[in-house]
Amino acid sequence: MPAKFVIHTVGPVWYGGQNNEEAMLRSCYLNSLKIAAEEDVKSIAFPAISTGVYRYPVDKATKIAISTTIEFLKNAEFPMEVIFVCFSENAKKNYNQILEEELHNF
Repeated sequence: MPAKFVIHTVGPVWYGGQNNEEAMLRSCYLNSLKIAAEEDVKSIAFPAISTGVYRYPVDKATKIAISTTIEFLKNAEFPMEVIFVCFSENAKKNYNQILEEELHNF
């Protein structure tokens, strides 16, 4: 993988949404974006954090990923390319739908 940096984050395990999972997942994306900005990274790619073995529902995780990223980029001092890596057609469809909704509200 040709990359200047690898920013590693560990997402929360899904326990039904009653254990602060949303705030923890949001923090994963936000902290990664902050580190990228501090290092003057021009592009960053995210997998669907926590949606695999940690069982975070894809629709909920996608909404958090996209809304957190958009909020961060609205206040960013420089342009950054953000790539959401989807490992299935279902995930891609979900990301596209939520991204369209979020950008419409932007």
